[in-house]
Amino acid sequence: MIRFENLSKSFWLRGEQKVIIDQLDTTLPTGKSLALMGGNGAGKSTLLSIIAGVMPPDSGRIVSDGTISWPVGLTGSLHPQMTGAQNTRFVARIYGADTENLIEFVKDFSELGVHFDNPVRTYSTGMRSRLAFGMSMGIKFDTYLIDETTAVGDASFFHKSRAVFHERVKDASAIMVSHQTRALRNFCNSGIVLSNGKLEYFEDLEEAIDRHNEIMGVPSGG
Repeated sequence: MIRFENLSKSFWLRGEQKVIIDQLDTTLPTGKSLALMGGNGAGKSTLLSIIAGVMPPDSGRIVSDGTISWPVGLTGSLHPQMTGAQNTRFVARIYGADTENLIEFVKDFSELGVHFDNPVRTYSTGMRSRLAFGMSMGIKFDTYLIDETTAVGDASFFHKSRAVFHERVKDASAIMVSHQTRALRNFCNSGIVLSNGKLEYFEDLEEAIDRHNEIMGVPSGG
């Protein structure tokens, strides 16, 4: 369970205060894979960062009765001078996971081969995404936060990522941000739409997609 209690967040841009999150007061349902949609600058990644605890709100709070992952897909979660293996060991220690089991899982899942022992600064964007997604999926959380990553690579890797993700969320929840509707449809079953600092929840993912399209002024069904 994740509950927002009078949650607000704003930033100063060019001398003007822009409200990103406006007094949210709602509870996200448990056991759902939620697609978080909104236009550019709506605050999707900001909201994920606040949920993860890596960014403080201006006011209000978030209450959760379970463990929450870091926002997978944010490149700042990886140390560029450390190897993929070293990053994985560090995460295992932070979250109290079995180091060797996590190393084995991530190395196999990410398909990085010899690059797993190279510094992350030498990785492509896709390789970083594979590493971060693998580390997240290798640890059991009650809620997974996924930001613009999902499966990067060929069709077989996409299907493997989707299978692992669905296996994890059988007993967990997820919140995913992606501009790719196909990815949202493959990974999510419900949706939340962020617009003008407010959240709307839709039990049916297609209704959420239609609402997002309506706000964006584009035809539905895309």
